[in-house]
Amino acid sequence: MRPVRALTRYPAITAAAVVLATVLALQARGEPAAGRWVATVYVGGFVVWTLVGMVRDVLRGHVGLDILAVVAMVATIAVDEYVASLVIVLMLAGGEALEDFAARRARHDLTALLDRSPRTAHVIVDPQAAGSDGVRDTVVDEVAVGDVLLVRPGEIVPVDGVLLGGGSFDESSLTGESLPVTREAGGEVLSGAVNGTRAVRVRAVRRSVDSQYQQIVALVAAAQESRPPVVRLADQFAVPFTAVSLVLAGTAWAISGDPTRFAEVLVLATPCPLLIAAPVAFLSGLSRAAKLGVIMKGGAVIEQLARLRSAAFDKTGTLTQGRPDLVAVRPAEGFGADELLLLAASAEQYSSHVFADSVRRAAADHGLDLLAADEAEEVATNGVTATIGGRRVVVGKPAYVGAVAPDTVSAELAPGQAAAYVAVDGRFAGVVVLADDPRPESSAVVSWLRANGVAHVTMLTGDARRTAESIARQVGIEDVRAELLPGEKVRIAAGLRPRPVMMVGDGVNDAPVLAASDVGVAMGAKGATAAGDAADVVLLVDSLDRLVDAVSIGRHTLRTALTAIWLGIGLSIALMVVAMTGAIPAVTGALVQELVDLATILYALRALGGPPTGLEERAAVGSPPLTRSSRPG
Repeated sequence: MRPVRALTRYPAITAAAVVLATVLALQARGEPAAGRWVATVYVGGFVVWTLVGMVRDVLRGHVGLDILAVVAMVATIAVDEYVASLVIVLMLAGGEALEDFAARRARHDLTALLDRSPRTAHVIVDPQAAGSDGVRDTVVDEVAVGDVLLVRPGEIVPVDGVLLGGGSFDESSLTGESLPVTREAGGEVLSGAVNGTRAVRVRAVRRSVDSQYQQIVALVAAAQESRPPVVRLADQFAVPFTAVSLVLAGTAWAISGDPTRFAEVLVLATPCPLLIAAPVAFLSGLSRAAKLGVIMKGGAVIEQLARLRSAAFDKTGTLTQGRPDLVAVRPAEGFGADELLLLAASAEQYSSHVFADSVRRAAADHGLDLLAADEAEEVATNGVTATIGGRRVVVGKPAYVGAVAPDTVSAELAPGQAAAYVAVDGRFAGVVVLADDPRPESSAVVSWLRANGVAHVTMLTGDARRTAESIARQVGIEDVRAELLPGEKVRIAAGLRPRPVMMVGDGVNDAPVLAASDVGVAMGAKGATAAGDAADVVLLVDSLDRLVDAVSIGRHTLRTALTAIWLGIGLSIALMVVAMTGAIPAVTGALVQELVDLATILYALRALGGPPTGLEERAAVGSPPLTRSSRPG
């Protein structure tokens, strides 16, 4: 921190230093009375200012530790230890500077995301023009869906888009992935990714405000604004710590008969360690998580994660990869396999269900060109109806298709398989069979949670029971609740015991239960914005590995915060006991307390690093690693 900037940022430090220098100069000139008056007036004003802040805090329901500092300042003035009283003022003001420095160090990785937010976009207005003649620079907020953008080498992609040509991108700020990733033409590239060594053209698919990077920025901003609950927990130490300090100071006065001893003890009881330790530790934990691609929306989330006792998982896109693959096309009599797949995929162009993407992908793999619909309508979670080439095509769940095609026949499915039923012009046309395999890391993540204090693990899914139970067996979950509506998920999650309960999901239908759980975790790399908004934790990498990281960081951070608080309390009480003997003068005690503050802050910053996360821990002991992976439920 530059000296001039420090003086302007913290005027209380400057004022206290000037007054202290003035008092010492007056003492040196043989004018102690003048020095006493200068110190008394300044410290009196500081006490009044502190008391006003205390009253405001009490009116907001917050009882803090400032009373100790006030008593110490009044006591030192009362026994003519006015130099010590000025050192206390300087120490309290310096504590603010130390806290600010530690907080800025702790939130470095969070603010890095904010600082890199794209602000300008190069819109191509004339594709035929050479060089920059056909490019217009505009504010990123004015980019419209469909605009073609030029992203030069080393520039940040301003909005989410589809590549018109292949390229290589650094996505570390989005996912934590350190190696560049290659995207082919037609692939999606997210805002916030850094372009590689060649210029690329991107067609915008979302406005800036809806793009991935801005969603992350919003989550980070919310995380920075939150007030950690352990700060409130530290406040709960206020009454007993104040009582112990006053008893020790009063006892020292009573035994010695010297009121100065009261002041000498109290200067070592100032509250900076308790006020600083918790927020520094929690900001450090938030920062460490963000660096690994885990955005936590504040300190309250860290405490809940640290005390986690139950976990619930959605199935599709959470425990499974969310990309069902084609297993078989089973046409009914009168229909061909390619005809069935083409009609189903053409109708699924107008559906947002995960099956729709898989059916379309299967058609593309078979070299089928999709047909446009004259009209289309989707009934969420049930299916889609489209008019294609004069034919009415219905694709979806068996009940939905059976309502228009009474001859619909149930398909024989193996465990883990699901089917998209198809009807054409009121006749059952067949089924497209798909299978969504578990993520490679799902079983290891569930095992890790069980081995680390999570007593109850369950699956909450809207998928069919047979499919849900098959996946559950493969990942090691015994408690399966299937065929649930969103409201039923909320009701079941509310009744889960023991608590706190974590819910992990990825889709729009998971948003209510994510919001209702003690800790809602959204798979945000490909999941719905609604899920990310409702969740307390967003995993920016499409892997459950990061869930283990989140829980590990939460536990280490809470443990560090509490240890830092007790470190401050222990050192302060030990020094107070020594001061009861008269061995520590008031001025020396005030300076020593600043060292206690520094030790507390340095310990709290351990939350930035700490022991290995769950993933690293398993690798270190030779356990099977949690591997990264890339959604019917």
